[in-house]
Amino acid sequence: MLTTIGFDADDTLWQNESFFRLTQDRFTDLLSDHAETNHLHDRLLAAERRNLGHYGFGIKGFTLSMIETAIEVTEGRVPARVIAELVAAGREMLEHPIELLPEARATVTELAPDYRVILITKGDLFHQESKLAASGLGSHFSGVEIVSEKTPEIYVKAFARHGGSVETGMMTGNSVKSDILPMLAAGGYAALVPYPLVWEHERAEKPVGNPKYREVETLGQLPGWLDEIS
Repeated sequence: MLTTIGFDADDTLWQNESFFRLTQDRFTDLLSDHAETNHLHDRLLAAERRNLGHYGFGIKGFTLSMIETAIEVTEGRVPARVIAELVAAGREMLEHPIELLPEARATVTELAPDYRVILITKGDLFHQESKLAASGLGSHFSGVEIVSEKTPEIYVKAFARHGGSVETGMMTGNSVKSDILPMLAAGGYAALVPYPLVWEHERAEKPVGNPKYREVETLGQLPGWLDEIS
């Protein structure tokens, strides 16, 4: 019997990737005189992947990767005004209001009385805490885990730390790579709620056929699957 439901945050409960895409478009516009759009996208993605071990996930690391890429593609000749605009773009992302996704509030509110509901998300500690506070959902979670990476070991420890076990838990999120595969590998259930925009680093093959996996079109369908499992 399931006792604990874990939720991802970014692009599961609230908008996130769309802001990165808009800022990336701004980045390519600023550097359009120095390189083609596709080349800039590839160089930025390479910088992000290269820097994950140094900066982790989140807007601050993304901003630093944009600045690093700008310096590289211009061979050190990037104007100071462009650097200033990239810094401003990162700050605007950090200050953007939280936009909850459809059915996020209703689903978390519905499940909280019957399950231990916990938040397990990657990213910058301060920013993720700020977003959770701004979302108005914080009171529904019995625990919050902000981690640098999502692995089977992380899920085992997170569910145990909040009074359950990974075998009696479910992870819900939009990333096959981070939310689904490691949770299944740990022995738990996993529900994929697809988001139309997926960062390249988070792409992976769906585990179709796994009896502990289900893809739901919206968060509002999650309680129905929980009823089936029960």
